[in-house]
Amino acid sequence: MAEAKAKFSEVIDKACCDGPQAITKHGRTTVVVVSAEEWARKTHRPGNLAEFFAESPLRGSELKTPRVKDGPRKVAL
Repeated sequence: MAEAKAKFSEVIDKACCDGPQAITKHGRTTVVVVSAEEWARKTHRPGNLAEFFAESPLRGSELKTPRVKDGPRKVAL
C-alpha cells in the first residue's frame, strides 16, 4: 500500500494500459484499481428489470410456485 501511495500515478497508468492493478495491505489484496473504461464495461447492464422479466423464457409457462404463509422469521440481534 505504501508503494502504491508513492507511485499512485504509475498505478493509474498501469491500470489503463495493462489492466487491473491489485493493491495489498499486510499481504492481502484490499483494493483493485481499474480503468474507467473497464469499470463502465463491467458494470453496464443492458435494459431494466421490467425488460428482463418480459423477455424471460419462463413468461407464459404457467409456472406455479407455492407461497409460504409463515410469519416473519426471528432474527437474533
